[in-house]
Amino acid sequence: MVWLAVAGWPAEQVLQAVGIKISGPDGSGGRIPDLTLWARPQPSAVWLDLADLLLVVEVVSPGSAAADRVVKRLEYAAAGIARYWMVERDPAQTVTMHSLGTDGAYEVSAKMPLAWLLQTAPADHQLGA
Repeated sequence: MVWLAVAGWPAEQVLQAVGIKISGPDGSGGRIPDLTLWARPQPSAVWLDLADLLLVVEVVSPGSAAADRVVKRLEYAAAGIARYWMVERDPAQTVTMHSLGTDGAYEVSAKMPLAWLLQTAPADHQLGA
């Protein structure tokens, strides 16, 4: 969050644990990612539409590893979310950056230790403030 704030993103656009509406098997559903980045400030609501969503970040934990690496990746891609980043809990805190490809599936655009990512600017990853 601080990395995005230092780069000029206002707090109203960098949200933790906010619900996003994602279609599930029955047509409705949602997820609560660890961190989201929005193109503009969002209304105060329990569940937000995806229209202004730029990035979803999940921190992989032992209890959610399969969901974070497979299920959520597929759901976020199907919802059309442009970027999905996963932060592993390995010694390097490896960040795997997924970008939505032309076929509607995520492609790995970069993979790097969190410390290295924090030495870059969000704009280097097509996250313009």
